[in-house]
Amino acid sequence: MSLVLTIDRARWAAHQRALLAEAPGLVPVAKGNGYGFGLETLAAQASELGVEVIAVGIAQEVAAVRAGGFEGDVVVLNPWRPFDAVATALLDDPRVVTTVSRVEDVRALAASHPGARVIVEIITSMRRHGLSPASLTAADLAGLTLEGWAVHLPASGSLDEARRLTREGIAVAKAPVWVSHLSVADYRTLAGELDVAAHMRVGTRLWLGAKDAYRTTATVLDVHPVGKGTRLGYHQVAAPRAGFIVIVSGGTAHGVAMAAPVHQRTVKQRLVTISTGVLDAMERTLSPFSIGGRKRDFAEPPHMHSSMIFVPGDASPVQVGDEVPVTTRMTTVTCDEVRWV
Repeated sequence: MSLVLTIDRARWAAHQRALLAEAPGLVPVAKGNGYGFGLETLAAQASELGVEVIAVGIAQEVAAVRAGGFEGDVVVLNPWRPFDAVATALLDDPRVVTTVSRVEDVRALAASHPGARVIVEIITSMRRHGLSPASLTAADLAGLTLEGWAVHLPASGSLDEARRLTREGIAVAKAPVWVSHLSVADYRTLAGELDVAAHMRVGTRLWLGAKDAYRTTATVLDVHPVGKGTRLGYHQVAAPRAGFIVIVSGGTAHGVAMAAPVHQRTVKQRLVTISTGVLDAMERTLSPFSIGGRKRDFAEPPHMHSSMIFVPGDASPVQVGDEVPVTTRMTTVTCDEVRWV
């Protein structure tokens, strides 16, 4: 009675090896829920791929990739702050590289942890973390082991911006560059122009790029015939017409049907948002579960470990024990079981 992630190991790994071959210096990113696969799984896969460096989001994730058997260097992407005790403790780990993004933090670490391995993050047009290289001097960095300059670009990364910022950093101190969100072609162009080592940090494209290599399925737990107007669920909503209530595994505890805000850049996106809101107001919310070849409506909002789906008609297309496809957002889903095929 599980939400199951099935992975075609050969296809999944083949995509990763192809991307690694295209982008020399690529650094796998393993953070959050491990892109749906789990941090330990990604760490083990990184070891299998033979990479020497992996990146995690926060200091608290270092232990998970170590538990997965990864023995190389681990870069912590979120910048160090003096109130983060876990990140501070890792400054003494010779296999951990800490990101710093403020001038005062660079100077503080040089004084308190001389020789600590750090990457300095440069402020980009994303405006999240970072500093201007011009605000530092070679003397500020002398007390640290500078492993490079990080440039975290917006999703549609600009080669021109990457060029400008990496050159600003190298002008202060010659060190490798670490970039995110460039295309492979732009990354290769940038790397070819530099006289220092280049690395591209990649998560989504590496782990989720081969969409035909994995799938998520839910198990049918119960099937109940209902007539029009039958009251059902926690909230006793009325069935819109005759059909079946299909209970499937997968709910809020798994991250099923969780949504994030979406930028409304086009008229089409706005119309979709409006139509979705109208359907929600009518208690007709499309679920991510496909039954009988199409996605079906929730009978009511998903529960913690299961969901109630309404399927109209005279005959149920599924039986208890069947597995049905479910579309999941891999960066938020937590599956009960992983199957390798």
